[in-house]
Amino acid sequence: MNIDIICVGKIKEKYLLDAISEYKKRLSRYCNLNILEVADEKTDENASEALNDKIKMIEAERILKYIKKGAHVITLEINGKMMSSTELADKIQDIGTYGVNDIQFVIGGSLGLHNIVISEANTHLSFSKMTFPHQLMRVILLEQIYRSYRIINNEPYHK
Repeated sequence: MNIDIICVGKIKEKYLLDAISEYKKRLSRYCNLNILEVADEKTDENASEALNDKIKMIEAERILKYIKKGAHVITLEINGKMMSSTELADKIQDIGTYGVNDIQFVIGGSLGLHNIVISEANTHLSFSKMTFPHQLMRVILLEQIYRSYRIINNEPYHK
């Protein structure tokens, strides 16, 4: 299985880079993982709704360049469906069972995802009603993908 994580922005914090590196190493025995970063746009705290929408559209255009035809696209959204770890594992396994070789997770920037990206998704996933920094969300997502593969392979994992 090929798994892409398409995300807005670069990570600069060493502790997050270390965690990402660790999960990439762990996942290498289960899947081909690619992290595809697109540039983020500067956002003004007091920007109008129209300007925020324009910024999300610019980021969306960058994201859409990486969406593969035939891939199962999973967007991370606050209004998406919440799943348990076992439900996510089942979802990943089911996607492969139906002959799809590519799963693409999409993490938006600080303003979230534009509707044009959301409309491309096969699955809308939420980790919580809470808001997380998109840089930290990358680590959380990698941990859950790793946990999913442990579950799929009937290997022990922390419950």
